[in-house]
Amino acid sequence: MLGSGRLGRLALGCVAALAASAPAEAQDRAVPPLVFTGIPDQDESRLVERFGRVAAYLEAKLGVPVHYIPVKSYPAAVTAFTNGQVQLAWFGGFTGVQARKAVPGSQAIAQGAEDAAFKTYIIANAATGLKRGADFPKDIQDRTFTFGARASTSGRLMPEYFIRQAFPGKSPEQVFARVGFSGDHTRTIQLVQSGAFAVGAVDYSVWDLDTKAGKVDPTAVTVIWESPTFPDYQWTVRGDVEQTYGAGFTEKLRTALTGVTDPAILEPFGRSKFVPVSNAAYEPLVAVGRSTGLLD
Repeated sequence: MLGSGRLGRLALGCVAALAASAPAEAQDRAVPPLVFTGIPDQDESRLVERFGRVAAYLEAKLGVPVHYIPVKSYPAAVTAFTNGQVQLAWFGGFTGVQARKAVPGSQAIAQGAEDAAFKTYIIANAATGLKRGADFPKDIQDRTFTFGARASTSGRLMPEYFIRQAFPGKSPEQVFARVGFSGDHTRTIQLVQSGAFAVGAVDYSVWDLDTKAGKVDPTAVTVIWESPTFPDYQWTVRGDVEQTYGAGFTEKLRTALTGVTDPAILEPFGRSKFVPVSNAAYEPLVAVGRSTGLLD
């Protein structure tokens, strides 16, 4: 049997051990994971690979748990951001505008170096006989046409703007024999390549990635027009993030993102690097959204 003195010393030792471990456990409980998402703009397996690497990188740089959650649609990404399910998102230009409008104080903090001057490609099935040219291809009129997702910048907002400029007073539904929405850029390429649609609008970076991956048959589908440039994708963070992770966290996050140099992270994005950006860079998209009636 233990004597009362020894028992007392053991009890005090246990209390001391618990006290020493309590702050760390409390700290773990006090800092919830930083959760982020991204618009589902291309093949899902590519997205999981891309964002999984981002999560691991950010966790190491920020010193907090970082989790990626996938979403099924562009509006779902905006909703997850709006309701606080995620604190950070890789948005397209237009979805970023929508999200920041819904969550005052939110900031665009980084974009791909290529995103300041992004482009849409108009692509056509080879059977149409349409050829590449510098001017908007008005011969696409009366053919079947597919956009990408309804809230896509390069797959819907900007193409619709260019279509309305080329055919004044007409909506896409009045220009084309049939209008579709593929849901993502990879799917747009597949639909035009197969002939399900004669023509479509696609993000040039996804076209390049899918071409490199051998998913584009150049004998079946081709680029017939390259748009003027516009601002597009960006990382946007909620305005209340510093209440959870402390003062200066937004800048720490920006620094981490713009500090990415690993090609294994950058190449799946089709980006050479991330650079700082602000909300003001996306004001042109606000104007386009209002002019097309796509932004309230």
